[in-house]
Amino acid sequence: MNHRRFFLQGALAGAALLGFNPSGFAQNSKTSFPEWVAGFRPRALARGISEKTYDGVMDGLKPDLSVYELQGAQPEFKEQTWQYLNRRVSEWRVTTGKAAAKENAALLAKVEHATGVDRYLLLAIWGVESAYGDPKVQQKYMRPIFPALAALAWGEPRRRVYWEKELLNALVIVERGWSSPKEMNGSWAGAMGHTQWMPEVWLNVGQDFDGDGRVSTFGSPADALASTAHYLVKRGNYRRGERWGYEVKGPASGRARTYAAWAKAGVKRATGEAFPLPNAAARAWSPGSGGPKFLLGQNFKAVHSYNPSMNYALAIVHLSDRLRGDGPFVQPFPDGERTPTIAELKELQKRLTDAGFDTGGLDGRVGPDTMRAVKSYQDKVGLEPADGYAGLKVLARLRKGA
Repeated sequence: MNHRRFFLQGALAGAALLGFNPSGFAQNSKTSFPEWVAGFRPRALARGISEKTYDGVMDGLKPDLSVYELQGAQPEFKEQTWQYLNRRVSEWRVTTGKAAAKENAALLAKVEHATGVDRYLLLAIWGVESAYGDPKVQQKYMRPIFPALAALAWGEPRRRVYWEKELLNALVIVERGWSSPKEMNGSWAGAMGHTQWMPEVWLNVGQDFDGDGRVSTFGSPADALASTAHYLVKRGNYRRGERWGYEVKGPASGRARTYAAWAKAGVKRATGEAFPLPNAAARAWSPGSGGPKFLLGQNFKAVHSYNPSMNYALAIVHLSDRLRGDGPFVQPFPDGERTPTIAELKELQKRLTDAGFDTGGLDGRVGPDTMRAVKSYQDKVGLEPADGYAGLKVLARLRKGA
């Protein structure tokens, strides 16, 4: 199990298909929430959490009942691989990430030297997880994690033991003085900060890289980036000096073998360059017929351990290459579109807004508000598929008018 983000990839998205009502979880609990809080207290004290900390966090706490619906909801949008990549390896993320690389050059070099993890890979994770620490992400999409975790620990019947442990881990973080309930905002499942840690990861993998006496995933990115690198090494078996893999051309299929063996079999890098570490091993993978093909090494597996989604891992490593200065994939995805520019996305948002579909801003960044606006527009004008993807096809239709 990936304890960093747990069910953030929608492992609970099938709840509705199992025939139960997520909103009824808490009502089916044997005890009221205040009674549960009182009953949970001895467990917290046994974990080393003081009465002062427990009472300060839990007394008067109101459970966030919306988490039941969130964990049981079906995904609102279903993206094809090329759409997933275009959204996460956007012009905004590449441009902003290159600026972040310059601004944090000394820190990134220090983390890379200490851990061996490629600085651009860390930047890519930071960019995808929190838009490089953008406070707008915290303000708009994050919630207090204690009401959420407490609601799950009290009323979620299938994984209650897990949520109880994560609630205790979060309380330990407060007990250690690493953070405060007010600061600890995150996802409905409790993932927090620059690189979205679950409390268990914060406690067990976190590093005090800036030497201020505490580990923090908020504020300065030093601890977050260094700890994420430590995670990739410790739990993902990241290998210093190796790339994640490469886009390739040729008959790439079958079992894992060395790059030298792949080259002998007629597989070459799509750019035409040589494989720099011929004795390193990699396996072949293609996300779809007719699209780009890849050889994936151990460091791709390390990223996959951070979030067990092949699309996520591919987006991270591709963004890392783009931040390094490499270009798009050589082989395009069949039926795909190129990534829209920031200017094109701003135009799309403005045209949607003018047509009565609120995108939540005109910033050239695509979030849930813009995706919902796109889907509503697609439904209204009969543009298929109505997938919420803010791309060139939708922009072309907007330019033509309703």
